[in-house]
This record gives sequence, C-alpha cells and structure tokens, in this order.
Amino acid sequence: MIIRKRAYARAGLMGNPSDGYYGKTIALELRNFYAEVTLWESPTLVLKPHPVYDPTEFASLKRLHRTAERDGYYGGLRLLFATCKKFSEYCQRNYLPLPDRNFTLTYETNIPRQVGLGGSSAIIAAAVKALMEFYGLTEEHIPKPIQPNLILSVETEELEIAAGLQDRVIQTYGGLVYMDFSEELMKQDGHGHYEPLDPGLLPDLFLAYISEPTESGKIHSDVRFRWEQGDEEVREAMRTFALYTDEARTALQHRDYERLAQLMDANFDLRRQIFGDSVLGEKNLRMIEIARSLGAPVKFSGSGGAVIGLYHSLEQREKLRQAYEAERFAFAVVEKPPASSAAQI
Repeated sequence: MIIRKRAYARAGLMGNPSDGYYGKTIALELRNFYAEVTLWESPTLVLKPHPVYDPTEFASLKRLHRTAERDGYYGGLRLLFATCKKFSEYCQRNYLPLPDRNFTLTYETNIPRQVGLGGSSAIIAAAVKALMEFYGLTEEHIPKPIQPNLILSVETEELEIAAGLQDRVIQTYGGLVYMDFSEELMKQDGHGHYEPLDPGLLPDLFLAYISEPTESGKIHSDVRFRWEQGDEEVREAMRTFALYTDEARTALQHRDYERLAQLMDANFDLRRQIFGDSVLGEKNLRMIEIARSLGAPVKFSGSGGAVIGLYHSLEQREKLRQAYEAERFAFAVVEKPPASSAAQI
C-alpha cells in the first residue's frame, strides 16, 4: 500500500501575527502550492532526502555557495526526522500502541521557500496525516484540534523554529478557518476555537511574493520581548488585530468586500506601526506599495516575503500582474479552496 498525503500553502487573510499572542486570525489554504509526502511499508525505516532540497553533492564550491545562499542550510529531511520522533512520543505519552512496522517516507513540494507561505509546516502536516493512516489512527486517537499542536511541537520543541498555530490549523482543517487563540481557551482546552467558514465567501484574491529570497540580512523584531514585558502598545495592537478578525468574519458573511478591503489595509498599517520598516524590509514594503498604488487593498500573508490582496476587476488584476512582474516579483491569482474543504470540527 502506498500512502500519499498533501498539505497546502496557506495565507493569513486577517489578524496575523496575533495568533502567537492570544489573538484571532482568519486563514485560507492556497491551492496553488502544496507539499506531498509518500509513505510505503519497507523492511527498515527510511527517510529519503530530496534531491533538490537536501543536496549533499554539488558541481562545484561556487554552486554549493549559491545553493546555501538561496535555500539556507536546512531542507525537508530534518522535518521528516523530527516529525517521526514527535509522533512516536505523542503516541507513547497517550498510550497509543503502534504496530511494529517500518516504512519509507519521501516528500515533494512546490511551495515557494522562505516567503512565509507555510512550506515547512505543510511538509510536517502531510507527514502526520500519512503516519496516522499508516498506523491506523483516526481523529478519535489524535483529535483534530490537537493535531496542529503536534505539528507545531515538531518545529518549536525539536527544531527551535519560532512559529504560531495559525499555519498548522489551516493545514489540518483546510479551506477557510476563523481561529480564536484567546488565553482562556488555550489554557482551558489546550487549543483554540477553530470555526470553518465557507470558502465561497472569499472575494477575488491575488498573491505576490519575492521570487529570489535570501536568508541573509534579516533583522529580528523585538515585539515578542515587548509583549513578554507587558508593553501596552504591543498588547493593545494584538487586541486590535483580534477585533479586525471578528469584523472581517462579519464582512465575509455579508460579502461586504469594501469593509474587508479596509480591514486588510488597517491590518498591515498596524503591523507596520509596531514592527517598524527596518524589520519589515524594503522588498516587503515595495510589494505593499505596488498594490496600493493601483488601488488594491493588501497585507502580509504571513511572516514576510509574500503579500495577499484583493482585486476588483480583471483589468486591475492584469495591471497588478504587470507591475509586480516588472519589478521581478512573482504574481499568482489565488486558487480558492473548494467548498468541500470547509470540514466540520
């Protein structure tokens, strides 16, 4: 038996980055891009490196240097390794005996790297789905609201990657999801409240992203430190992101895209205010400027490197495409999730 599982790229439509600060967000899966893992039974347990993303052989030192500069030092193999370890630990901790079976695990991905579209978490989410099916586990064994916690633990606990729950929730539930990460819920239930919405409510959206990102030169934000120190400006900003999210849910439900557009712009403006231009980066700011110059509301889709925006006509969409591509940014029309993706909790 060969098991194949996919998890899609994702975009934060509203509220991010408050998911890491007891806030609220709305996110959607981007059907344009996905990670896929393939698993089959084998005599020994084998994690296969990807020939492109986990290279160990290079044509020259110059090529090695170029690859490291473009992709960094970490491919997907470590994600599979850490996922298997945390999956095993979860099952042991929750008294879920696993059959004594081995497997081979491989992955493929076409999610643009290092642009905040959830590429790493997609590989992990797909691997968790495959492992669950291989060992005969269902949502009765690992409840759906808990699965994002398991995925997140792979990155934060094993690989020390700073991340929030939003990506993992949408990659578990699919479709379009409203998420409430309030402190009371997180402490009481161990997870947030996740409410699937009808993807058919979405307006026409576009995505733009940096086509040749680099890991070098990133300036780290002090927002987390300020939050932990009780900085009132940061605390108030996170409460405001949550309010924007509630308003955006109402706007979607009433197909009030004019109000949604205003909220998208406000979301970015507030993010810019608390993070500062030096942290956001010149290219990210330029992507925002291009959309706004053409009358399109726009915000970051994640942590930076990509933006998501709303367009009103085919003419405006093509003007956006031409403007982004003229400055060597990638541009794509967002492929909306199917209505069937709005799975119930």
